[in-house]
Amino acid sequence: MTAPTMTLDHNAIRARQKAVWTAGDFGQIAQFTQANAEEFVRRCAIKPGMRVLDVACGTGNTALPAARAGSQVTALDFAPNLLDQARARAARAGLMIRFEEGDMEELPYADASFDLVMSTFGVMFAARPDRMAAELIRVCRPGGRIVIASWTPEGFTGQIHHAMAKYSPPPPAMVSPLQWGDEQVVAKRLQAGIAVFRAAKMMAQLRYPFSIAETIRFHRTHLGPAILTFASLSDSQRDAVESDLAALYQRHNLARDGTVWVEAEYLEFTATRA
Repeated sequence: MTAPTMTLDHNAIRARQKAVWTAGDFGQIAQFTQANAEEFVRRCAIKPGMRVLDVACGTGNTALPAARAGSQVTALDFAPNLLDQARARAARAGLMIRFEEGDMEELPYADASFDLVMSTFGVMFAARPDRMAAELIRVCRPGGRIVIASWTPEGFTGQIHHAMAKYSPPPPAMVSPLQWGDEQVVAKRLQAGIAVFRAAKMMAQLRYPFSIAETIRFHRTHLGPAILTFASLSDSQRDAVESDLAALYQRHNLARDGTVWVEAEYLEFTATRA
């Protein structure tokens, strides 16, 4: 009787996640992390002809620069609206990328299919992290690399996550995505089948040409998790969330010209397949 219940819970969580990430227009948000994604891809040291898988590819922030480096890129996401934007971007850039809709916890690829498996702030949202880790290892060839970026619990984006969760807690069955930003947790998840594991904390530069209030409104308008969270709250709760977020931005804002510039810490790890 236990297995059907677990399956139903997983399906419900995945359906909720899909509703979250298909809401709004994430492409508007992603444009402000494009420069960070390109730096991430440069550190991946992609060589021409490499077989690359971009997991939870979103609107193509990492898939496009990987393809420009000459690799054969396959990119997967479960949100069709994000894939539509990614395909359009690739077409405008004249890049050949295989975009596919699918579940990252059930990767539709044969064992050892890729030289490099990567993800920027996507894999961390897997509902079953141990399953996700096993899938990353499975599709990576021996000697190949898995390179993942995830927000840390203590960084700016992690603090935003905590502020929102205070008013709209995740389902009880949901493991915190911020655990992917904890080096010890990730190393344990990937210990089977990995020969070398190394990790470093990095800073994403997030710059918005808006005031703090406008930046919060921008995310409320375009970011799926924010849209659904605010929609579920009372007026007084919305005011409280906005106040908490404004205080967070104020503490971290490095800009002095009325705009927003924050540094958001993330964990970037590279695991070499045994």
